Amino acid sequence: MSKLGLIVAGAILGIALGLGGTYYYLDRQYTYQGVLINPPAHAPDFRLTDQNGNPYQLSSRTGKVVLIFFGYTYCPDVCPVTLSEYKQIKASLGAQSADVDFVLITVDPERDTPERLRTYLENFDPAFIGLSGTETQLEAVWSNYGVYRQRQPGESALGYLVDHSARIYAIDPHGQWRLNYPFGMEPERVSQDVAHLLREK
Repeated sequence: MSKLGLIVAGAILGIALGLGGTYYYLDRQYTYQGVLINPPAHAPDFRLTDQNGNPYQLSSRTGKVVLIFFGYTYCPDVCPVTLSEYKQIKASLGAQSADVDFVLITVDPERDTPERLRTYLENFDPAFIGLSGTETQLEAVWSNYGVYRQRQPGESALGYLVDHSARIYAIDPHGQWRLNYPFGMEPERVSQDVAHLLREK
């Protein structure tokens, strides 16, 4: 390589290193909006069935941010609110949302069949992922993620109700459980965190 070529290559390398240092600095300055898991924990893997009857395994989603919410289709309040917030988060992310899985895992496998989940999610966004499975399969997932679930008798048209945890879990592109979001967290704040997690790919 000529002397001029070496000078140009050195200049380019210097710029690249400088930018890398800048991005690293900015990354360290970012403050997450959700409840940070520090240090990050490896997200417990699971394999369940989506609303189209296809297998969904968390460990196969490397490279994506996965947002997980535990709920059910007969839920009268928390679940439809959270799914509406999913829509807002997705809209805020724009094209970046292609690298995000918006997941609902049922706490009511007796009624939430894949067909029921598919019909329900179409009211929000058919691209959202609804997961179900056997009681045994789901109990392991509920336990691994510390999900509270308690069936309550009911006399309404909805039948029985299920009390359940209402937070959103954020899994980063490397399969690490990074954040929790309490019910009611502003969608814009969640989308900011998700966009930041996507930068780590």
